[in-house]
Order: sequence, then structure tokens, then C-alpha cells
Amino acid sequence: KTMDFSYLNYWAILAAALSTFLIGGLWYSPAVFGKAWMWENGFTEESMKGGNMAKIFGLAFFLGLIAATNLAMFLGPEADVAFGAGAGFAAGFGWVATFVGTHYLFVRKSFTLFLINAGYSVVALTVMGVIIGAWR
Repeated sequence: KTMDFSYLNYWAILAAALSTFLIGGLWYSPAVFGKAWMWENGFTEESMKGGNMAKIFGLAFFLGLIAATNLAMFLGPEADVAFGAGAGFAAGFGWVATFVGTHYLFVRKSFTLFLINAGYSVVALTVMGVIIGAWR
């Protein structure tokens, strides 16, 4: 039996991937969780200036596309907004947050950092599910 993915809406997938940047920009901003996130990671304003931002953002977008495509495949052709939101939340909370939590236990990261990063994943995947479910 072959799998048919002709139902995938690539515009919805693109919008869902882009939504992770909008959510992340707000989530990790100084006004929301950015300062706490920096503190929990031991980052300073100065240390944040390093790094290849084109590579970081480019790869983050690529990973967002993979996540959005995977979620769209999981949702299937009959998804609507409610199912998309529920499945996105379940993926974020039930899969991503639980695995992130397991990693954090072994690498001894703080519960605060877990809540910030896992919370972002739950919200981002829920919004992705809404976008994909709504845009049929």
C-alpha cells in the first residue's frame, strides 16, 4: 500500500513553519521569557552576540518546515481547526515536552528552563495545528 500525501497544503505548511518564528520572537523576547531564558542558560547580552545567526535561523526554519510537514501528515486530509489544535497540543505536550523533560533530567537543566522551552514547543505546535487544520 502506498501513502498518498497529495492532500498536503504546502502554503499552510509554510505558514505554520513561519509561525514558529513569530511565536519564538515573542516567547523569547525580554518582555516575556527572554531574560529568564538567558539567565537559566548562563547567557549574557555579550555572549548572545556570537554565533552565525544566518545558520541558526536558517536551520531553525528548516527544522520548522520538517515539523510542520510532519504535523500535516499526522493530521491527515480531514483535519479541521479543533482537531489541528488538539493534535498539535498533544504532539507538543505528549511527545516534545516529555522528551525534553527527560533530556533535562539527565543533563540537570532547571525546571524553569524546561517550562520555558517545553512551553514554547507546546504553544508553537498547537498554533501550527490550528493553521494546518484551518487552511484546507
